[in-house]
Amino acid sequence: MSYWAIVQTHSQREELAAAGLERKGFGIYLPRIKLGMRRQLVPLFPNYLFVRIHAIWYPVLSTVGVIRLLRNGEREPSRIDEAIVREIRAREVRGVVRLPRRIVPGDRVRIVRGSFRDHIGVYEGMSGKEREHVLLELLGRKVRIEMNTDDFTPELAS
Repeated sequence: MSYWAIVQTHSQREELAAAGLERKGFGIYLPRIKLGMRRQLVPLFPNYLFVRIHAIWYPVLSTVGVIRLLRNGEREPSRIDEAIVREIRAREVRGVVRLPRRIVPGDRVRIVRGSFRDHIGVYEGMSGKEREHVLLELLGRKVRIEMNTDDFTPELAS
């Protein structure tokens, strides 16, 4: 029975390690994101990649670019839940993982908890200590409300 494990690689050697592991017959998964102004393709988890272990895992350790295989104690490789890899892969579009969009000041948000539930507001920014400012239209005027980060979500354009 096979399972996913995590390999730590030398800095900026994820591709080299992935190629070496594939040559040795291991399945690999190196999720990537686009980053920066040039939208450069970089690993989602710098210096790490997923490797599919079948029965024998020792050859992973002698692969060029690999520092170590994350293990539970000194014995077996730590097993990664299949659902984690599936969820990351589900976010991929043409080989690029799409991360959840960040909310920026001016974005519309929907309140999902509390007394203002289902109201639409305008995100104003972070106030500190995991609290956020949201402007709500109440009784004909805009009122600034301080909320927890989990109390609202981005309002999707229709």
